[in-house]
Amino acid sequence: MAKDIITGCKTTFGNKRSKALNAVRRSWKPNLQKVRILVDGKPKRVWVSARTLKSGKVTRV
Repeated sequence: MAKDIITGCKTTFGNKRSKALNAVRRSWKPNLQKVRILVDGKPKRVWVSARTLKSGKVTRV
């Protein structure tokens, strides 16, 4: 579910590193917001990241 419908931004995985360089797996989740936008000319409620909203790639209805 955690995926931006416009840019495709989703959860990424990697390592958290301590000072001693111990590696612990962790994940980074996008800041998703459920908003109403125009999709194919009709208003639809979809998941969009805050970065996409701020950049102006979509406009709210």
